[in-house]
Parts: sequence; C-alpha cells; structure tokens
Amino acid sequence: MALATVSFDTSALVLGALLMGGALAAGLAKRSFLSLTAVFVLIGFALGDGGLGVLAFDAESAFVHDLAVVALIVILFRDGLEVESEMLQKAWHLPLRKLVLAMPITCVLVAVAAHELIGLGWIESFLIGALLSPTDPVLSSSVVTNPRVPRMVRHSLNLESGLNDGLALPAVLAFAAAAASTEDFVWWQFVLQDVTLGLVFGLIVGWAAAKTMPRASRMDQSISAHAQALYGLGTAFAAYGVAVALPPHGNGFIAVFVCAITLGILRADIRENFEARADDIVEIVKLGIFVVFGSLLSFGLLFEDGWAAVALVVVTIAVARPVAIWIALAGTGTSTTRKAFMAWFGPKGVATMAFSIFVLAEAIPDGERIFGLAALCVFVSCLVHGLTDTPGVEWLARRESASGRAEPPAPSPTETPTPPGAGAPA
Repeated sequence: MALATVSFDTSALVLGALLMGGALAAGLAKRSFLSLTAVFVLIGFALGDGGLGVLAFDAESAFVHDLAVVALIVILFRDGLEVESEMLQKAWHLPLRKLVLAMPITCVLVAVAAHELIGLGWIESFLIGALLSPTDPVLSSSVVTNPRVPRMVRHSLNLESGLNDGLALPAVLAFAAAAASTEDFVWWQFVLQDVTLGLVFGLIVGWAAAKTMPRASRMDQSISAHAQALYGLGTAFAAYGVAVALPPHGNGFIAVFVCAITLGILRADIRENFEARADDIVEIVKLGIFVVFGSLLSFGLLFEDGWAAVALVVVTIAVARPVAIWIALAGTGTSTTRKAFMAWFGPKGVATMAFSIFVLAEAIPDGERIFGLAALCVFVSCLVHGLTDTPGVEWLARRESASGRAEPPAPSPTETPTPPGAGAPA
C-alpha cells in the first residue's frame, strides 16, 4: 500500500503553525467574510504538489483514508448530538423528503451533466452523481449550530448532512463495482445490509452507552465532566468499530450518527459535557483534513477536462442542488427564503473526498479523472460555501425578521435546561 511521503517532522511543523495562526485569526474570521476552512484548503494547495511541494501526500495512502474517516466520525457524532428529540418527532418530514427525493434527483442531474459535458459513460457519470449528491457535515457545521438560523432549518440540514453521506456510500460502491466490472456484487443486498445494520448498530451502541454510564444519586458521586466527554468520544469510535468490524457488517457512519442521536436524547448530561469540550477537537480535525485535501490537488488534476469540468461544478452547486430541493420541498409550506437557504447550503466536502479516494483505489479506467472532477467540486464548494456561511445566515435572519417568522433564541444544548412547564424542548 502506498504511504504518505511527507515526513512527520514537516507535518508537525505545518500543523503547529496553522493551529497558532488559526487561533490568532479566529476573531477576525467571525467578524468578516473570511472562512478558516477555505483558508486551510488554500494553504494546503499552496504547500502541496500544486504549489511549493512542502506537503506531499499520496491520495491512495492509508493515512489520507484514515484521516477522512476520523474526521467524519468526530463531526457526525458532534452533529448527531445536536439533534433535538422534540424536533426529531415533529419535524422529520423535511429531511426525509430531502433524503429520499432531493438526493436521488441531484444524483441524476449531475450524472446527465457529466455524460453530456465530460463525455463519460453512463456508469461513470452516475458514479460522479453519487459522489457529489451528499452534503457535508463539516462545512455545514457553522450553519446548523448557529442560533440565528431557525431551528427547523438547522434540524433539517443537520439530519440531511448526517445521514446522506452514509446513504450515498452504497450507491458509490455499486457504481464503482460496475465500473470496475465486478461480477459478484449484488447491489440491492449490500444496500439493505449496509444501511439497515448501520441504523441498528447505532441504536444498540447508543442505548448501551447511555445505560452503562451511571447516573449519580448525589453530587459527590457524579462522574466528572471531563470523564463524560471522553466517554462520549469513545462511544463515537466504538459505534463505528462495532458496525464495520463485527459481522454482519453495517455502515459505520450511519451507526455513529444514529448512536449520537440516541445517546444525546437519553443522556443530556453526556451530550452537554461533550459538546462543551468538542470545539477544539472539531477544529483540529477540520484543519487536518482540509490541509491534506488541499495538498493533494494540482492544476493539472483539477482542470484535466478544462471548461467542461468548470461547467460541471456550476451545474452541481448552482443548478442540481437548488432544483432538487425545490422539487423535494414542493407542497410542504416551506417559505421561499428557507428553501433558498437550504438549496444553497448543500456543500461538498469530506464525505465526497473520502468516497473519491476509495474510487481512486479501485481498478476503474477513469478513476483518476473522476477523482479530479470530484476534487474540483469540493475545492470550489469549500471556497464558495465557506465564504458565504456568515452572510448567508445574516440574509436569512433579516428575511425571517422582516416576515415576522423570526424565532426566539432556543437554549443551547450546553446551557442549563429550562424547568419543566416553561416550554423548553424535552
């Protein structure tokens, strides 16, 4: 197996410098259109093969693959904890429509564009569509956790981004197997097993973790907040490991997200203590994955198909996603403002890159070309969605306020819950 060629010393130096720089620039980023995510991608690109050559990672190496997996586990678990039980019971119809309608529609529209613009075969085109149909929980985290965004919108985007990458994986594997001419791959059996078992394993691990951690009867018997946060992090990796390592194997990413929802609903104390300490972990993971991703790119890889590749990116971000959302949410009573906001914030990121790396490792004739097209879309998405998250939230907040639909701020999951009877969500 190919290994990363960059030395640990160089990686440590770059990581340390970027952590320091990111911390110093954090305040500036919150007061401007600047996005640290977009900056990290650009720095990785400048330091990688496409620039100075300081960072040289092999896209097919175990290191790159494992880093993407760790990033997804941490982010999916944190975002799963954000799902509120009240909203899960009362506001499930929007994310369900987006998962069962918008996601397949996006895949088909992108596949048609890839076939017509790039000239790929239909199997390879649908593989591109499957790679670019899921939205990314990493790039949407700042949106789904912002209290200025209506709870229903945050809930909808959060559930969609948490589940659609796991749901896209079976389609990616099926089309990749077909493109590689694998004869013994039964796609419907894999989909049924992968998705269903991921859900079941997540429920079981989340329930078991909630029951295993003792509830203190007196304050002096309580488990420390630090220990509960570590326990939550361990639960995230345990859910993934159980799903992918134990036969029959399920989808580890779905298991992590469902586990987080289950644990957060059953044990508010673990949820609050983990979320209060998760920001640092999330930022480090985001830094690592986007710097490494940026370093993998080069102009030759990104623009192998020239303007046709650029056109495919425009269709994916500005046409396929909005059209799919408008169709999926038709008749739901969702305002035009909210539909426009959700149509725009369908960023592509870690999930697409992790799946593309898998495709690159398969014996697919157009594998590198497909990876380059997916990488260009993620690169552009990191920039445009990273630069528009703050102004997008401000635009939505102004429109909601002007229309009289603005909601009172909901209590943060890390705040003390409102006493029963005061109208706080359960």
